[in-house]
Amino acid sequence: MITQLVPVLLAFGANLGDRGETIVAAQDEIATAAGIEGFRASPLRETIALTPTGPDPDAPRYLNGVAAAQTTLSPHELLDLLQAVEHKYGRVRDRRWGDRTLDIDLILYGGRVIKDDRLTVPHPRAHERDFVLSPWLALDPNAVLLGHGRVEELLARIGDTTSALDETLPGETSPSENAGHLGERA
Repeated sequence: MITQLVPVLLAFGANLGDRGETIVAAQDEIATAAGIEGFRASPLRETIALTPTGPDPDAPRYLNGVAAAQTTLSPHELLDLLQAVEHKYGRVRDRRWGDRTLDIDLILYGGRVIKDDRLTVPHPRAHERDFVLSPWLALDPNAVLLGHGRVEELLARIGDTTSALDETLPGETSPSENAGHLGERA
């Protein structure tokens, strides 16, 4: 049987604890998991927390990034891996869009459209989230979001409120260290 490698895009976010270190550790774990190849991560960006009622400047700020990879895992096997990594790093699902130590979303799984009780791909709100689009554009200037168009045009339409971190926050790894650390991994 020939194993097919499927390109995937993952989005990472955290606004509690050592955000950068948690994201980097989670990315390392996913990059070295069975069934994952060619893992490439974007630089991390910082954003204001988004709540169901809109941006909340008083909530802890998020670090966000994306990663592209190829996988031999089925969509639900990949989802199980992502949720296991979230759980390992303290993810608690007690409130929709609540503060979190780690959030990992499956944005794209090849060119497939998936909608069931556990998974919707492409991610239904990726096209309206600068914290997904901005790091994705940095990772791949020619990126296209299935069903929505070029990432560059989507980001121009909604605006980019994300920012690069220019200095290390207390207890965190600097983004430049993260960027160097998050290269391609097989």
